[in-house]
Amino acid sequence: MKTIRVAAAIIRRGNQILATQRGYGKFKGGWEFPGGKIEPGETPIYALKREIQEELDTEIEVGSLLDTVEYDYPDFHLSMDCFWCTMPTDTMILKEHEAARWLGAEQIDSVNWLPADLDLVQKIKCILSEQRVS
Repeated sequence: MKTIRVAAAIIRRGNQILATQRGYGKFKGGWEFPGGKIEPGETPIYALKREIQEELDTEIEVGSLLDTVEYDYPDFHLSMDCFWCTMPTDTMILKEHEAARWLGAEQIDSVNWLPADLDLVQKIKCILSEQRVS
């Protein structure tokens, strides 16, 4: 089975994370973390910065690796490095997504996440909930 390597940005603003709705392809309309394919010769961090610039027309600061998700879709295996990120500015332009939302722990389950993101979303929900209480 073909493996696709991607990098995803868990962009955080306070106690919320950014979710984006796919605007194209087989999973159009599903919600995901922004990011994209790691091209040959790229590091995951370089690919992530490039993809965010292309998709959201903004820059990000990449922090620590939160998780690497391994997920089998029917046609391919997805290997997704997921990094905590911040945006120095609130300005972004959706170039490839239909919508974007800032979601806190209470709203994180309100969108239809893509299958590969479901376990990660629950992990993030727990982290956001714990930090809200602290």
